[in-house]
Amino acid sequence: MAPTPRTAWILGLVALLGVLLPSGIVFLAAGLVLMAAAVDGWMVRRAPVVDRMVADVLSRGVESPLEITVRERVERTRVRQPATPDLRVEPSVSDSGLAATVTPVRRGRHHLPPVAARVTGPLGLARWTRSVGESRELSVFPDMPAARRIAALVRHGLFRTDGHQIRGRLGLGTAFEAIREYVEGDDVRQVNWLATSRIGRPMVNQYRIEQDRDVICVIDCGRLMGAPIGDMTRLDSAVDATAAIGAVADVVGDRVGVVAFDAAIIRDLKPMRRGGEPVARTIFDLQPSHHESDYRKAFELVAGAKRAFVIVLTDLLDSSAARPLVDAIGVLARKHAVVVAGVTDPDVAKALTSTPRSSEDAARAVVAVDVLEARASAVLALERHGARVIDVGHRHLNAACVAAYLEAKERIRF
Repeated sequence: MAPTPRTAWILGLVALLGVLLPSGIVFLAAGLVLMAAAVDGWMVRRAPVVDRMVADVLSRGVESPLEITVRERVERTRVRQPATPDLRVEPSVSDSGLAATVTPVRRGRHHLPPVAARVTGPLGLARWTRSVGESRELSVFPDMPAARRIAALVRHGLFRTDGHQIRGRLGLGTAFEAIREYVEGDDVRQVNWLATSRIGRPMVNQYRIEQDRDVICVIDCGRLMGAPIGDMTRLDSAVDATAAIGAVADVVGDRVGVVAFDAAIIRDLKPMRRGGEPVARTIFDLQPSHHESDYRKAFELVAGAKRAFVIVLTDLLDSSAARPLVDAIGVLARKHAVVVAGVTDPDVAKALTSTPRSSEDAARAVVAVDVLEARASAVLALERHGARVIDVGHRHLNAACVAAYLEAKERIRF
């Protein structure tokens, strides 16, 4: 229990009156004030009953509602939801309950602290501040809403990359399925001219994509994947892209699995039908390690599987640093359709596009050119071994990986 500012003001006023009144009366008045404060605090000594409603599973960077309801003494209770570095709460304080949002900053398992409730007595002279309830474990997944949006676009044939060219339209394959009306972006090679002439408007043949293919996402969790990109890491981008591929694989009827590794194999989920959700649950709490990545160990694990579309999500560095990746990629490319995907460094792009204003800026630009040239050399080395390379900004990695997957599927490359 603690006195309120009101009690302090009243005691201060009593002390001022001591100049005019006898000291006995002043001490009596101060005693009465303290007694009233004690009684006021005693009346609200019981902890309030508070209900907190929040989802157990959240997505990184996506707001989710948080509601705190006070069952009794509503008008005298102020609640606060403490935040953590990994969970932002806005607003965090309110009277008579709280309607807020919680936004996870980092994937994994995190604990939302108990609610702090401050109850003030009816006279406003004393209050209790208590921790109510228990901490709540929340599972923070990758950006699943973004993955589901891409999957929905694929399902409805509206998936695009870079906002322009349509790629991997669902229904473009080898087995005839139906005739439907032409929509913008359809391949003109699929136009059914006989049906178009008979009906009087453009009609196209719709083909069914061959199903039952295997997709394996290989995620590098080594030291370099902890490098920050904006408010996320390279590993965050890789996990988001894997979630998107898993959601799309469910839409087109493929089996999907995942392997995560650093110096050792961390996770190994064999390809399965309707595997998008299991893949997301397998990788949601992956974090970068301090170990160097052993590509050969991971690739040898995948190489023994049946022919599949394998996408390796890693950090593409210069040719010397990428040598272990280049040396090991042949293990996969001999049997599988392989894509190696990474994200570009925004600092390098900024150094090249910004106008130099000092000698330091000019030096950064020179270094950026060297980095890009070395990176291009690493890309060429991977392509010579039969791998396709994706090197884009982190905001475009999901779409680029899904496009590469659908293009490989359309061409029956796996």
